[in-house]
Amino acid sequence: MKYNLPKKNTFWTAVVIAALGVVVYIVHLASYLPQIPYIPYLQPIAFLLVVIAFLLLCLGLTLQGL
Repeated sequence: MKYNLPKKNTFWTAVVIAALGVVVYIVHLASYLPQIPYIPYLQPIAFLLVVIAFLLLCLGLTLQGL
């Protein structure tokens, strides 16, 4: 299998999506504080954002021109 380097736009898009997932997870952890209301769906959303970023990087490596 031949790998290609992803485009800079693909790489930075994946980094931004993963960073957004980390921020959402930190907000999820902060929601355990008594001042902030608990939102139950933040943890799966954060996980999905990081998985999407990883898949985008994998597609950028395997598909040419992405």
